[in-house]
Amino acid sequence: MLSDNGSPVSLHIAGAVVEIKLNRPPANALGPAIIEGLHKGLDAADALPAKVIVVSSALPGFFAAGADIKHMSTVDAASFGAYGDALRGAVERLANHPAVSVAAVDGLALGGGLELAMACSLRVAGSSARLGLPEVKLGLIPGAGGTQRLPRLVGRGRSLDIMLTGREVDAEEALRIGLVDRLVPAGTALDTARELARELCAASSPAQRAVVRTVDAAYDRPLSEGLRYEAEQVNELFERGEAAEGLRAFIDKRSPEFV
Repeated sequence: MLSDNGSPVSLHIAGAVVEIKLNRPPANALGPAIIEGLHKGLDAADALPAKVIVVSSALPGFFAAGADIKHMSTVDAASFGAYGDALRGAVERLANHPAVSVAAVDGLALGGGLELAMACSLRVAGSSARLGLPEVKLGLIPGAGGTQRLPRLVGRGRSLDIMLTGREVDAEEALRIGLVDRLVPAGTALDTARELARELCAASSPAQRAVVRTVDAAYDRPLSEGLRYEAEQVNELFERGEAAEGLRAFIDKRSPEFV
């Protein structure tokens, strides 16, 4: 099902997958219209409920070129702060959504566009993709999670190199340093992301959510505490998740029937 085609954000729903497609020429600047569209897409994901969210672009050469600079240049300090809060709210809602999310990045993902992609669980990049956080060239810093998520993906030194220079990272470097997870031929990122979404739908959603929680826990607690948390998650899945069905299906030599 396709809805809102021709609007700044269109939705494509197939089974338990919600695809949120940005379509605001010329470069998918993340202005109020796209922010509103992101929330509508996440509302649709809540209503299903979705197992996977795919974020993509309808514009050749662009995933999203960043925040809406024209909008920011015309507002006062209060309105600037409100716009930043709105953008962060949409990005954080995606990052915290229970569905696994996949960004399909072909072309430029800069500033807020890269921050949106980094909020996804996984990133698939076409070979023509270029990614960066050039905010220092505007006298700003990344303000929608970039200073926090980039170091978690690529480490402190590489993050400082990228953010202090404002340079663009090509797709091969992005894969090498862990900024993206899969590299595919240019123009095929969305097709690959859709295939990945179908693969992700076959697994247990409670288990996937537990994987994300447990991996994230590795960044903010000592190893011993992380191991205890991991054990808690395993036991929770066995007692109240879908492990019983998964184990029975394995014994019965059949595909599991996860919700």
